[in-house]
Amino acid sequence: MKAIEREHPEYITRKAMWEQYSDFYTGGEQFKNRAGNYLIRRQKEPADVYWERLDRVFYENYIGSIIDWFAATLFRREPVLAIEGNNDKGREFFGTFAEDCDLKGTNLTDFFRKVFVHSLVSGVGYILIDFPRVDRPAASRAEEDQAGASRAYLVSYGAEDVINWGKDAYGNFDWVVIRTNYWKNHSTESDPYVETRWMYLDRTRYQIFQKREDAARGEAPTLVSEGLHGFAKLNRVPLIEMRVTDGLWLMNKAAQLQLEHFNKSNALSWALTMGLFATPVIYSDREWNQIVGESYYIQLAPQDRFGWAEPEGKVYHIAAENLNRLKEEVYRVCYLLSQAAPSDNRQVSGFSKQMDYAITQEVLRAYGDVVKDVMRRTLRSVEEVREDSLSVHVSGLDEFDIGDFSTAIDEAGKLLALGINSPTLQKQIYKKLVFQYLSDESQQVKDAIGKEIDHVFDK
Repeated sequence: MKAIEREHPEYITRKAMWEQYSDFYTGGEQFKNRAGNYLIRRQKEPADVYWERLDRVFYENYIGSIIDWFAATLFRREPVLAIEGNNDKGREFFGTFAEDCDLKGTNLTDFFRKVFVHSLVSGVGYILIDFPRVDRPAASRAEEDQAGASRAYLVSYGAEDVINWGKDAYGNFDWVVIRTNYWKNHSTESDPYVETRWMYLDRTRYQIFQKREDAARGEAPTLVSEGLHGFAKLNRVPLIEMRVTDGLWLMNKAAQLQLEHFNKSNALSWALTMGLFATPVIYSDREWNQIVGESYYIQLAPQDRFGWAEPEGKVYHIAAENLNRLKEEVYRVCYLLSQAAPSDNRQVSGFSKQMDYAITQEVLRAYGDVVKDVMRRTLRSVEEVREDSLSVHVSGLDEFDIGDFSTAIDEAGKLLALGINSPTLQKQIYKKLVFQYLSDESQQVKDAIGKEIDHVFDK
């Protein structure tokens, strides 16, 4: 059982980095509480001065805002789900599933937005597909539905949660170990405590172990549950990863720039603050042990001279320019060239705005392809386990509100005007336009409209 606590060598190598990246993304009080890990202490700097600087620390969180901007822009219009087939019960399930995919009321778009943010911060995010536990196997599909055993749901995990794994030659999981910590409290009269939970999953079985934080030293986790998981009949681990390439891993590209900006901005702020307090200079041969005013003092001999080791204050100007360059570089490496340069509040045309965002749009489309692929694999995996005999398609995530919906209508009209004799093409064009326009409607409404369009063309 102690083997469940082992961590993968790659996990051990990267877990400190993931903690740092989480601090950079979150910022705020979380970053300030750990600022001692990032604020560099000057050579021979007195401890009390460093602690004062640490107490006054602040963090300008550019990368967190950039990641949130990409997530918000990518999901500006909800992905289009097309569920096709004659199984009305199955279609009804996926309509409900799209509105509440985790049994907590989270719709599919919000859920995948969260996983996408995980992937931009840590390079990877994980989706566990699970089914409710039942005491005994169902005798029929109707009994299974009645007991709620077929109600699939999703759980998201970050890179720091998946601590150990094994993969086959094709990169598919053979087994994984997921570790989570949470507060537990049995009643209002008892003291809360932290409990650690390990979940082992292989291609057919699951095991769950638990251990209290205050357990005796060397005590092994306790096995509390085990059995077959929902994907056993497919011989597959029910965990799907959303991984971005190194070039699209925004936090990894900008973290060092953000750290450099943090240290220089705090150093400049400290220097400017200290410059507001005048430091008296006393020319005297006798011993001087009095405090002058509320500030410090320096005592020199009459033949000594005093000056500032700074070229006429120009270092502050150089530092300010360097901070602006670092900020612009953060935006540049994150493919937001239009926001890298200082804004001059110019009014630009829609076409010029599209040209400015050309690179950003291509990156957003690349992200959209990643998300659609993972969403498609997730939904198809659920369908395979449930055996609904439906085909699941995911589209969209390629319009980012830079253009106008009328442009999409014009382009669709030109395509239809070509006179291509393909009812399937025409049907898909109408579906895409309607679903794009009704992106905020429920999946049940979209599904009903899709069935009506199919019916018209089938006739």
